[in-house]
Amino acid sequence: MSTAAITLPAQRPSIVGIFLREVRYEFVRALRTRAYSLSVIGFPVIFYLFFGILMNRNENFHGLSVATNMLAGYAVFGAIGASLFGIGVGLAGDLSAGWLELKRASPMPPLAYLLAKCCTAMGFATIIVTLLTLMGIAFGGVHILPLEYLRMVALIIVGCIPFACLGLLLALLAPFNAAPGIANMIYLPMSFLGGLWMPIEILPKFLQKLAPIFPTYHLKQLMLGVFHYPGAGSTASHWLGLTIFTFVMLFFAGYAFRRREQNS
Repeated sequence: MSTAAITLPAQRPSIVGIFLREVRYEFVRALRTRAYSLSVIGFPVIFYLFFGILMNRNENFHGLSVATNMLAGYAVFGAIGASLFGIGVGLAGDLSAGWLELKRASPMPPLAYLLAKCCTAMGFATIIVTLLTLMGIAFGGVHILPLEYLRMVALIIVGCIPFACLGLLLALLAPFNAAPGIANMIYLPMSFLGGLWMPIEILPKFLQKLAPIFPTYHLKQLMLGVFHYPGAGSTASHWLGLTIFTFVMLFFAGYAFRRREQNS
């Protein structure tokens, strides 16, 4: 007596499952890309060690140690690097190699690719904040409560979004060979002018007046608020500045994408 084999239909993975898998693959890919992972994590860690701890360990500024002030600044610095290079340069490379067209031809939801890159940048930003915090506590005399650390992590995760949008615009406008150089031309001046490398009050007066133009300034001021530092402006104004920057970047990125689709 023979029995017929029963073939069950293949079960399609859920959208959430596809997204989580794409996040895992993208994170592992970024971690194995040494040029990205070592530089994105290494630069803020080394800069904080030199300028936040070794040179200013016992210095105080407006009631807050320089090591703590620089912890906020270099945490933002690291988050920007993870977002701008992970999405801006990484996406530009995928576009140049034709990898994005292959992804779009697959059953994967279109937004899963971009969200996976954004979540990867947030993951690296969290690693950077954690390493900087441990360094500050161990070597810089920084005193931070567990709740303050969690607020820093939450703020830096949300803070990755505006710079991810900037990275998206960069990837759509710049060719891959030029993308790293252009990213640095945006990243470094914006970090300096936003007061990430030193307390904003040390900068010349005309640069202090110019600082609110840059999203780096607003994110650092919010980060200083975690330590109850009496920064300039209100919390609402800093969130408003970041929100406006995000929507402006999304608007121009959408325009650049439509132009790219028309020309392809």
